[in-house]
Amino acid sequence: MKQIQKVKNMLGYNFKTLISFEILYKLASTLIFIPFFYFLFHQIVEVTGYHYLTFENVFSFLQNPFTILFLILLLVIVTFCTLIDVSTVIIILDCSYQKKKVSMKEAVILAGKKALQVFHFKNIFLIFFLLFLIPFLNIGISSSLISTISVPEFILDYIHANPILSTIYSIFLVLLAFLLLRWIYTTHYFILEDKNLKEAKNSSIQLSKKNCFQDFFTIFLIEIGISFLYFLSILIGIFFILLVSHTLGKIIILGNLSITVIWLILLFSIYIMMLLPTPISYACISALYYYHKERKQEPIKHIKLNEKELKKKNRLFQTIVTTIGILVLIGGIVLTDAIINQRVSFHFEYDRIMEVTAHRGASAFYPENTMSAFVGAKELGADWIELDVQQTKDQKLIILHDTNLKRTTGFSKNTWEVTYEEIKDLDAGSFFDSQYHTERIPLLEDVLEFAKSQDIKLNIELKPTGKEKDFEKNVVDMIKEYHLEDSCVITSQVYEVLEKVKQHDKDIKTVYVMSFAYGNIISLTAADSFSIEASSITKTLVENIHAAGKEVYAWTVNTENSISEMIQFNVDNIITDQITLAKDTISTQRPTSLLENYLELLTNLLQNS
Repeated sequence: MKQIQKVKNMLGYNFKTLISFEILYKLASTLIFIPFFYFLFHQIVEVTGYHYLTFENVFSFLQNPFTILFLILLLVIVTFCTLIDVSTVIIILDCSYQKKKVSMKEAVILAGKKALQVFHFKNIFLIFFLLFLIPFLNIGISSSLISTISVPEFILDYIHANPILSTIYSIFLVLLAFLLLRWIYTTHYFILEDKNLKEAKNSSIQLSKKNCFQDFFTIFLIEIGISFLYFLSILIGIFFILLVSHTLGKIIILGNLSITVIWLILLFSIYIMMLLPTPISYACISALYYYHKERKQEPIKHIKLNEKELKKKNRLFQTIVTTIGILVLIGGIVLTDAIINQRVSFHFEYDRIMEVTAHRGASAFYPENTMSAFVGAKELGADWIELDVQQTKDQKLIILHDTNLKRTTGFSKNTWEVTYEEIKDLDAGSFFDSQYHTERIPLLEDVLEFAKSQDIKLNIELKPTGKEKDFEKNVVDMIKEYHLEDSCVITSQVYEVLEKVKQHDKDIKTVYVMSFAYGNIISLTAADSFSIEASSITKTLVENIHAAGKEVYAWTVNTENSISEMIQFNVDNIITDQITLAKDTISTQRPTSLLENYLELLTNLLQNS
């Protein structure tokens, strides 16, 4: 309880300054920093001669000296901006601990001076400290620019599918957690005591010795409690909306006024909660920092302010704020009345039919790329089946993802080294479960025949090895032989493959598979649509591709949250291992933001009360 009270006091004493800074920082990040970084990145892409970036050309782009210099510069700038955020919050909290008022201007100027120390050679590794440890500290420190860094889902899927990589990744995360718990006070020593990174790190290790896990658990519990209080306040607010609506419903103006006030308070509370993660997290850490310093009888160094009388409140500013408040209140009353009388609705429908593709068939329940997986996909209601095609030594088109057959059949040979006769009797199912020991590697013609009889569409990904002969032509000819041109798309991660497909038949629909996409990808004319790894998809990217008359396929999307995000972005096709989850999520959700969902909830409450 004592620590909670300390956190409360540090947040409350200079609360207005904290919130003002977080609002300013959020606005600056959204309107200035992030657009500026995108502009710089676009410039370096242009300077290095790349009009777009995909998995095929990104490695050559990254090896360019200009790219390396730019990325270093970008990393330093991002670190500097993040350090200003962290430093300002810690400085304000330290002033609160001293029971001193501080203005945002004073705090930011001091933070800027502290942040400049990152350019000293002794502190250069602070860049990596912030880059790795701040996002990993997932207890609310999320307002900094660095926190937007995340590992793409397709990389995580690849890691988890490989036992060795998965073990290494787990060890890496455990090591990061261990370092974090020992270095949790590093930024405080760096900012408050002017220590360089090495000194600050060593001091943090000494301060947290024997207490690191207890400290982390304390911080975690405090933030859980704050989150609970936040959601409780939302429920109380909704209860009052219902109560006022029932008791004052007949007095229209008074009822609408009361509901509007409660509504505005709730919306304001949501916005404030978005600004509080960093202050709350660092208030928790600061409280523990001061507690351990006092317990160990270490001298506490505080930020020294110039003793100046704080400026008096500006009457003009107060007048403007009051006027805006009155206008918002009046507008809210009008909007509330319009919602109650159903003249306004926040229901946003989307006009594109979102389809579901079974990734390698129903591969979560059956061995991938086998006939049982394809039959299962149809039974589960998939709109499309995604499958991988390779060519054998004797030019047979087989369904297989890996170049080597060992993982799925136990036969350690590459596809171009064997004839179909050599592999047609291999067990392609036991790697998944012994009950599927009768499964064999299908031929493309087997799947085309199945798709035609079951009226299901195919996403046929070509996996070239460079050893093929007439690969693209043979696939196109076989699709045409079964008259499935309108029910198939040919996809590939190699753009040249799509160009060859178009040379054989310009009407066959092609899709470029991309691990990430940047730049003018619309100029890739051999691609009729784009299949993009989900973490690389943005709403703007989808809108630009749609504006060009092309579609967006998202892969591989396996969680409800990621599916919901793709629905928000209005993609055309979701490629997934979880077919039922995707179908159910699409049928029950629509592309709305948290605020839109909240507004619709209030709309329903008002109209049904």
